[in-house]
Amino acid sequence: MLGPGAALWITAAVLVCRAAAQYSSDQCSWRGSGLSHESHRRDVEQVYLRCSQGSLEWLYPTGAIIVNLRPNTEPSAGPAGPEGLQVCIKPLTHSQGSHVYLEHNGDLRLLLAEQDQARGSALCFSLAEGALFVEAVPQTDISRRITAFQYELVSSQGPGAHLYPYLQPGPVSCEPCSDEEVLMAVCSSDFAGSGIFQGAASGDHAPAAVTLGRLFRQKSRLFAWGGGRGRGWAGRVNVPRRCPVPPGGDEYLLTGSVHFGEAWLGCSPRYKDFLKLYVRAQKAGTNPCEINTD
Repeated sequence: MLGPGAALWITAAVLVCRAAAQYSSDQCSWRGSGLSHESHRRDVEQVYLRCSQGSLEWLYPTGAIIVNLRPNTEPSAGPAGPEGLQVCIKPLTHSQGSHVYLEHNGDLRLLLAEQDQARGSALCFSLAEGALFVEAVPQTDISRRITAFQYELVSSQGPGAHLYPYLQPGPVSCEPCSDEEVLMAVCSSDFAGSGIFQGAASGDHAPAAVTLGRLFRQKSRLFAWGGGRGRGWAGRVNVPRRCPVPPGGDEYLLTGSVHFGEAWLGCSPRYKDFLKLYVRAQKAGTNPCEINTD
């Protein structure tokens, strides 16, 4: 890992960055090269990203970069504020050449060592905890070294967020969503529909095959119409192993979120129970949105 001398200059560099640092003009993603300051290997470049998701690609890393992530929403937007947002990053499996730290007030905490990035696993931390400090590993030959990862800003307080494992410090809780969360999930989730589980998930976070007879909404074309081979929409949804579901049984309301291109299950009561809840809320005028349940 890093020697005492290296740690010292990192802390100093966090506090005093090069005045002539180059700034990213892209609000969502950044792509740069360490060759631009190869003769200044201890320079620190500031990068500012102001999107809910994007990517970073650092070719031939030398020196370090500080990645400042900011939500593109007003601070008063409740869960969208820094206290309610988590930053999730997922390195690409070919990413190498750097260590990734969390920096706050000059203090550094290691998030991803260079050797950890090949697993391509996501990890999350609170946006209020600080910025990303990406420090190049000293190399005699920096050719073919690329540090690359995707990032997302994720609310930790939305319906079904407790089922996304990377937001949890401990084991995932399989506690059912409240009635209010279920109704909100139908309106605000990245996907919502009703269907059955065709195959149970295996492994820690493995996808389960699902078929939906109704599809109220979807993001990123997660589910494909069966066409001549069958009726309904087919797709896969990640389900935590601690929350098993019986395949081929009852019809469920399926809602959830999309993270790094994959669907994750959120609030999912039996569809008949959801219908009773929806009708009651409809009569009381408390539904946050209207859907076609026919």
